[in-house]
Amino acid sequence: MSTLPTTPASMRAAVLAAPGIENLHVMDVPVPQPRPGWVRLKVMAFGLNRSEYHSVTGQAGGMSYPRVLGIEASGVVDLDPEGRLAPGTQAVTMMGGMGRAFDGGYAQYVVVPREQVITFHSGLPWEVIGSVPETLQTAYGSLTTGLSLQPGQSLLVRGGTSALGLATAALALDMGCTVYATSRREAGLELLASRGVTALRDDGAVAEQVRRYAPAGVDAVLELVGVPTLRDSLLATAVHGTVCFTGMLSDSWTIKDFYPLDWIPNGVRLTTYSGQASDLPEAELQRVLDRIETGALDFLPVHTYPLEDVVQAQRDMASGAYTGKLVGMPWA
Repeated sequence: MSTLPTTPASMRAAVLAAPGIENLHVMDVPVPQPRPGWVRLKVMAFGLNRSEYHSVTGQAGGMSYPRVLGIEASGVVDLDPEGRLAPGTQAVTMMGGMGRAFDGGYAQYVVVPREQVITFHSGLPWEVIGSVPETLQTAYGSLTTGLSLQPGQSLLVRGGTSALGLATAALALDMGCTVYATSRREAGLELLASRGVTALRDDGAVAEQVRRYAPAGVDAVLELVGVPTLRDSLLATAVHGTVCFTGMLSDSWTIKDFYPLDWIPNGVRLTTYSGQASDLPEAELQRVLDRIETGALDFLPVHTYPLEDVVQAQRDMASGAYTGKLVGMPWA
């Protein structure tokens, strides 16, 4: 008689029936079956992301309902019908339509295209692993594709105490870069300073503060607040430097009466970054997990929630109740 564990017929998942936090419910649903070219993961942890808040509030495009939320998941391979990935293989997945075009990671199981699965091996706790995938993908892509940041250069992070801001600063420090980061709160400034960055109070005139430290401006700026701070970020940037618009914590999406010659200083570059799982090399994921495990990299503070408490987690994310990455635990 086989002693191999069997996958149940049903699972717990957080389903959004329509826009509005009152329409998000954790319930029993059938365990999904992978179609050709897809695999099923047993989800051990999932990170919460600002884009999922936009899905809940109806601001996200490409949504259909009902939908299991979640643009990322960490866990182990449960089933690959073609046998390419062995059961039990540690893996993460992210983006590619998760939680919008098809059901996502706020669940005990998820099915995704095999090409957006990244495998790894780590002894870290699942709540730590669960904090990494999407945040690392966006941070790594912003630093490489967006900013082409090189060791020894200088970086300003606007929105420095966000999960993405903290992670990007950690990666840049690990490269030997000089890092400046902003916060509006005293507690945020203290946190940034404790993590080795030069903390700047965001009073709307950060460029002036930056140039006290770096008179020519910084080599790179990661813009996570969005439109309200973008002009000031451009003014903080050196000639031949780059501002990468990656986040919109302000929920401000467009610039009214945008006049490039007035907004963008001479010789300063403005670009954007948003990416997919394919942007994160497997070797980079493994490298970062290894450095976290050895204590060489302090990636992110983590705050966990059982899947059953995901509605409260959404509310806490919206209010900024905690600093760092919020992580859901489907089996807690």
